[in-house]
Amino acid sequence: MRNSFADTFHELGQRDPRLCIVVADISPAGSIQKFRDAFPERFVNTGVAEQVMIGMTAGMAMRGLRPFAYTIATFALYRPFEMVRNDLAYQNLPVTIVGIGGGVAYSVLGGTHHAQEDVAIACGIPNLSVISPCDPLEVEAATRHCAVQTGGPIYMRLGKAGEPVLTRDAPDPFLFGKLRFLRRVPGAETCILAHGGIMRLAQQAADALAERGEPASLVSVHTLKPLDSAGLRAILASYRRVVVIEETSCQNGLGPMVKRIAWDMDADTRLHHFALRDEFTHVHGSHADVLASHGLTLENILAALDQRPAAGRRGRGAP
Repeated sequence: MRNSFADTFHELGQRDPRLCIVVADISPAGSIQKFRDAFPERFVNTGVAEQVMIGMTAGMAMRGLRPFAYTIATFALYRPFEMVRNDLAYQNLPVTIVGIGGGVAYSVLGGTHHAQEDVAIACGIPNLSVISPCDPLEVEAATRHCAVQTGGPIYMRLGKAGEPVLTRDAPDPFLFGKLRFLRRVPGAETCILAHGGIMRLAQQAADALAERGEPASLVSVHTLKPLDSAGLRAILASYRRVVVIEETSCQNGLGPMVKRIAWDMDADTRLHHFALRDEFTHVHGSHADVLASHGLTLENILAALDQRPAAGRRGRGAP
C-alpha cells in the first residue's frame, strides 16, 4: 500500500507543484524516496517532531499548498492529537494525514506501534474525514481524491507492505463516501463488510463460505467518515446475515457504526463483528500471529458463523 501511495503521489507531484509532503523521522523517507529526490524543495523531514509536522502542514495549506503529512499511524495521530484537532480540523484545512501501518501491521515493534484506536480517534474529530483503503488500487484512487479535494482534512489509514490487489474486478468503482461491492452475489444471504488490509481475511472468509455452498457478497467500506449510511441501510435490509471484519478496536470502528444503524432501522438481520480486542497483547511475532492473539483468524470467524441464529430472527436474502 505505501508503495502505491508513493508512486501515485510522485506522479501527481509532477503535474501539480502545490503538492508537498512533510514526514516525521522516516529515514531515508522509505518509499517516498522518489518524490524527495525529484522535488527536494517540496519535501521536509521534521524528525521526531510530529507536532511540528502537523503544524507545518497547516501553515502550508493556509498559503495555498496541498500538503500531506506522512509517518507511522500511531505517531501521525496520537502524539500530535491537539495539533490535528486545532490546527487542521478546527480550521478545516485540506491536509491529508497518511498513517502507515494501521492496526497491528507493525507487529514485532509492539504496542507503541500498534494503531488499535486510530479509527476511533480520527472519527471523533469534527471535520476530519477517514479513508481506509483495502488494497493498492484503492490506495491509488484515494490518493488521487485527497490530492484535489478541498473539503477539509483527511486521515488516510494504510497498511504497511505486501497487501495483494483485491479490487481489480470489482463491479463498483471507488467513490469517496460510498461503499463498493467487490463481490455481488445475487440471492446470497450473507454480506461481509471490511476495510483496510484485513480485507484479505474477509475475502478468504467469503471464499470459504462459497466452497461450502454459502456464497457471500463482499463489500469495501473504505470511507469510514463520512459513512455511507444509506448504502449500509440497503445492505441491512437485503441480507439475512451481515458480517463486519476490521483491524481496529472492537470498542469503535465500522462494527459499532453498523450496529447503530441496524438498531435505528430495527433491522431483522444477524450481525457479527470481528475486530481487535480491547486489550494490549504481548505477542511479538508476525502480523498473522498478532491478529491471531486478538482472535482474528479464518478458523475463529467460520466457527462463529456456524453458530445457530438467535430465536425469532428471520432473513430476507439479497435481491
